Amino acid sequence: MQWTAVVYAALMIGSSICSVLGNLVLLLVVLLNRSLQTDTWGLTLSFCLCDLALGISTIPFGIHNSLFQVKSYPSKSATCKGSAFLFLLLQLASIHSLTWATVDKFTEICFALSYPVIFTGYRAKIILAVVWVYSILTAALPLFGFGSYVYSETKFLCVPNFKPSSIAFNMLFMVVGIIIPIVLMCSMYGYIVHIARNQVRRGTFVCNEDHCFYVPASNYFKSSIVMVTTTVCLLVCWLPYIVICFFETLTGKESPQPASAVATWLVLFTSALNPWINSMTQTRYRAALRKTLNKIRQMFEYPRKNSLSQCTTIQPRRESNSFSSPAPSVPPALQTNNEPQQDLALV
Repeated sequence: MQWTAVVYAALMIGSSICSVLGNLVLLLVVLLNRSLQTDTWGLTLSFCLCDLALGISTIPFGIHNSLFQVKSYPSKSATCKGSAFLFLLLQLASIHSLTWATVDKFTEICFALSYPVIFTGYRAKIILAVVWVYSILTAALPLFGFGSYVYSETKFLCVPNFKPSSIAFNMLFMVVGIIIPIVLMCSMYGYIVHIARNQVRRGTFVCNEDHCFYVPASNYFKSSIVMVTTTVCLLVCWLPYIVICFFETLTGKESPQPASAVATWLVLFTSALNPWINSMTQTRYRAALRKTLNKIRQMFEYPRKNSLSQCTTIQPRRESNSFSSPAPSVPPALQTNNEPQQDLALV
């Protein structure tokens, strides 16, 4: 077995575990906390379910192919075409749902007064429907002859055929499906960081109904760090995959297996990163996570306390005939004084 396949399988196993656990935690937090179920929470739920599905379908398929050294699948194999369709569908739905969730966050920060009017529940549902219709149609195009799905031995997955013969579909998929959403997200995060820097320079006062208070610069600094980290993760995880796909499409050559395998793993690894860098970095999600953990802990502690209270009974006091047993108590009225008694004379 080649060392590339072993390393790839190990990385994919770790990614699958992290993806499933991370997205299950996010799903549990959102479902158990009504404060997070806003008008646009369906966008978060969408990319969470997509990443969870990638962790239990596409990633294990790649692990199987790398460990068992699968060389190819039949050209019309339903297994290969089905897995490639699912991979492309979940990939597109995840990144576009994440993009619109970023637009939602951007609008809430930069257009706070107009946000309730811009992002309504009805519009969020329309956006979600458009995202899934677009993803399904794009992933189904190779099944109808516009492009094709093949097994890539360097990626250990069934993927779109990145050859000059499928250049039209590949450009549509890469530009509209991947590059534009990533550029939009990076641009919005960059603008939010720019706003945060300006706020730090002039200071900010936030007012409520009772009083106004000063927001320290450290708050904006932390938010900027989160935005920059998210942008860097997006670029690091997607740029190698984009470069390899363009290289193979335009030249018709296979990229080196280590580079292709690592690029594919980085793209799938985003399914494990998304719950944490896009949701759990927000204060309200972390507070909801702590609240959920407290609820779960109380659920486990409550039955144990009940079982202990049922087992605790009052033991009856047993009398003993031994000399060490205490003497029976005497009522105070019948107790005698230990001092010597004096004789009473009758007058």
